Amino acid sequence: MSTGVLALLAFLPIITAGILLIGFRMPAKYVMPLTYVLAVAVALTAWGVSPNRVIASTLQGLMQTAGLLWIIFGALLLLNTLKHSGAILTIRAGFTSISADRRVQVILIAWLFGSFIEGASGFGTPAAVAAPLMVAIGFPAMAAVVFGMMIQSTPVSFGAVGTPLIVGVQTGLDQAVITEDLVASGSNWEAFFHIITSEVAILHAICGTLLPLLLVMVMTRFFGRNRSWSEGLAAAPFALAAAFAMTVPYVLSALFLGAEFPSLIGGLVGLGIMTFAAKKRILVPRGTWDFPPVSEWSQDWFGQLDIKLDNLAKRQIPLALAWAPYVILALVLVLSRTVPAFGDALKSANIVFAGILGETGINGDFSLLYSPGGILVVICLLTVLMHRMSFTGFRKAVGESGNTILGAGFVLIFTVPMVRVMINSGVNANDLQSMPVLVANWVSIQVGSVYPFFAPAVGALGAFLAGSNTVSNLMLSQFQFSVAQGLGLSSALMVAGQSVGAAAGNMIAIHNVVAASATVGLLGREGAVLRITILPTLYYLVVTGLLLCVGFYVFGIIDPLLAP
Repeated sequence: MSTGVLALLAFLPIITAGILLIGFRMPAKYVMPLTYVLAVAVALTAWGVSPNRVIASTLQGLMQTAGLLWIIFGALLLLNTLKHSGAILTIRAGFTSISADRRVQVILIAWLFGSFIEGASGFGTPAAVAAPLMVAIGFPAMAAVVFGMMIQSTPVSFGAVGTPLIVGVQTGLDQAVITEDLVASGSNWEAFFHIITSEVAILHAICGTLLPLLLVMVMTRFFGRNRSWSEGLAAAPFALAAAFAMTVPYVLSALFLGAEFPSLIGGLVGLGIMTFAAKKRILVPRGTWDFPPVSEWSQDWFGQLDIKLDNLAKRQIPLALAWAPYVILALVLVLSRTVPAFGDALKSANIVFAGILGETGINGDFSLLYSPGGILVVICLLTVLMHRMSFTGFRKAVGESGNTILGAGFVLIFTVPMVRVMINSGVNANDLQSMPVLVANWVSIQVGSVYPFFAPAVGALGAFLAGSNTVSNLMLSQFQFSVAQGLGLSSALMVAGQSVGAAAGNMIAIHNVVAASATVGLLGREGAVLRITILPTLYYLVVTGLLLCVGFYVFGIIDPLLAP
C-alpha cells in the first residue's frame, strides 16, 4: 500500500467522526463506538497489530478513562454541593452589589469568575454556572449563553485543574518513546511537559489580552439598544486591566507551579483585584450601560431560567464561607504539587499496572488521592461540614453529578481507548510507524512549512467535533508532535498550539452550546449563538497561528530538550 493510502486509513476514524457528527448530526454516543471499531479494524489489518496488543491498549485506555471520569466527577460534585448548600446563591448576590454597569458585570462574572470556575471544574461548568448567574441579575438568556461560551477559551487549556494538559496531552502523546529520547539527550519528561505548559500559557495570555474587551463589544453590538461597538470600546481601560489582572498571575502560575493552577489562580487573583477596582470606580467606564427594557427584547433572547433556579437551595451562607471551598481547594492543590512530603503521601494511594497483558510500553495507573478528582471529593466532604448541609442535599448533589458522568463516561470509554490503539500501533507485523506518526509525516511532506498557521485550527476542529479540549488533545497531540518533528520544528510549541486551538474550538463546540443553553432554557437557538461565537473563535485561531509562525520562523524557537 502507498503511504498516502495508509495515511488515509489511519485518519479514517477521525474523518468518520467529523462526517457523522457534523454532516449527519449523529450523537457522539453512537459515533465514538463506531470510530473505535474502525481504529481497531485498521490496526489489526493494515498495520498488522496483534490482537493481544489491541486488547492491552484498550485496557490502558479504560484505565485512563477512569482517571479522567474521577476528575470530572469531583469537579461536578463540588459545583452541585455548593448549589445545594446555598453557596452559589450567595456568590451570585455578591456580584449584584458591586456595579450596576453591565459592562463591568460581564467582565467580573464571565471573564474572571468564569475563568476561576473553569480552573476549578472545567468541562463546561463555567457556562453552566455563569450563564444562570447573569440571567438572574437581568441579562438576556441568549446573551448569557454567548458570554458563557466566549470565555470557554483562554482558561480552558488549564481547566479542571489542568486536565486538558495533564490528561489530554500527556495521554495523547507517546510518552514512553518521547521519554527515551529525552533521557538520551540528558533531560526528562517533566521538564519537557513544563515547556509545553509554559508555552500554552504564554500563547493564551497574548490572545486573551483582548478577550474581555471583545466580550464587552459583542454585548453592546448584539444586545444593546444602539447596536454599537463603540459603547463597548468605552470600557477598554477596565477590560484591558481585567485581562492583565488574570493573565499575569496565570502565566506566572504556569511557569512556577504547573498545569493545575493558571486558570484557578489567575481567575481568583483577577477577580479580587477587579472587584476592588470596580467598588472604588477605578478605570470603570463613564455612565452606566444597560440592556434595553425587557419589553424591547427580541423574542430569541428569552429563556426559561426559573426551572433551573427552583432547584437551588434557599439558605443564606456568609460570603466568605461560600467562597471557602474554592480557596481551600486552591491551597490544597498548591501544597500537593509543591510540598514533596504531602504529594508523596497522596501518591501512596496510586494503583499501578505495568506491562498490561505482557505488552511492553503499555502501562496504566489510577490516582485515587493525588488526582484532582480525589482532592475535589475530599473538599466536597469538608464543605458538607462547613456549610452544615443536610444529608438529603448532599445526596442530591452526588446523584446529579453521577447522572452527568454516565453520559460523558459512555463516550469516553470508546474515545480514549481508540486513541491508545492508534498511538500503540507502532509495534506491528508490517514494520510501520504508529498511525498518528505516519499521518503526520505524510502531511508534513504534502503541506510543508505553511502548516503551523493551520495547526491551531486542527485542534479547534477536534474540540468542535468532541466538545472537549481534553479529547481534542487526546486525539491530535501525537499527530501535531509528529508533524513538527517531520518539519524540523519545535514539537513542544506545536503541541502548545494544538492545545490553544482546541481551547478556542470550545467556543463553537455544539455540545457545549447545547449544555450552556440548557441551563437557561434556551434550547433550539444554538445556531444564533454560533453565529456570534464564531467571531472570537476566528480571532483566536488567526492570532495563534500567526504567533506560531513568528515563533518558528522569526525567533527560531526549537526544542531545547529533544536531540535534532
